[in-house]
Amino acid sequence: MFKQLFAFEGIEEYERNIEEIQLLSNKLDDYKSILIDQFDLQELPKAIVWTSSENATIVFSQVPVPAYTNRETIFMCPSVKEWRSFHLSQLENEELLENEDIHELIKYFQSMTIDHVFCILAHELTHHIELFPDEFEDERMDSIWFEEGMCEYLSQKLTLTNEQFVELQAINEKMIELFKPKYGQFPLDQFGSGSYNQESLAAIMLNYWRSAAAIHYLVEDCHKGDVMAVFKQYKEWHEQGRQQLLTEFFGVSHF
Repeated sequence: MFKQLFAFEGIEEYERNIEEIQLLSNKLDDYKSILIDQFDLQELPKAIVWTSSENATIVFSQVPVPAYTNRETIFMCPSVKEWRSFHLSQLENEELLENEDIHELIKYFQSMTIDHVFCILAHELTHHIELFPDEFEDERMDSIWFEEGMCEYLSQKLTLTNEQFVELQAINEKMIELFKPKYGQFPLDQFGSGSYNQESLAAIMLNYWRSAAAIHYLVEDCHKGDVMAVFKQYKEWHEQGRQQLLTEFFGVSHF
């Protein structure tokens, strides 16, 4: 089991977060077992560093998302409040016209729970399964959408209730409809090429929404929920030398 390390600026900040940390840790034990039993999780990260959103995105990394992993460590903000703020900030400074969809998105993000935050933590652990052939130190410029989309899909499908899952898919679809015309005029295969250098948080997150939508389509629509059938095809593409774009191989270029 990995170590749990705490990087807060004082005992008060730690105490504000400890209850959510305990809830997330308990849920992670169950999810870890699923990944070991069904998705070839062999090597766990050595530690989880629990920290604030500010520390995660300024001190430990320059990536504007307060959850990420490398081979050794998962960095994670546990605060539901801070994740609500993060998701709401995707809508800021975007010159959006107020309408029913915008109000629905705001309401959804304001009501996020520990279950939604756990999906983010579970996403990070899912990166460690052996079904992804690329290593953490690899550039991963030609298929990162598949891994990120699959981490989104599995972490949500395996942990949320069906009602929560369906609702989240609808929200992500609204975000794609809202931001793809502005920020998504490039193929998914380019996800990873300067993805985190964009000034707009929505532009960065759009990559994840589109990737998750493509994986959802492959698993649910093309393979009747058989996620391992999708992994099998992905392995074939990799072992055959990645001779064509992965979106073309899977027939998801339209995402």
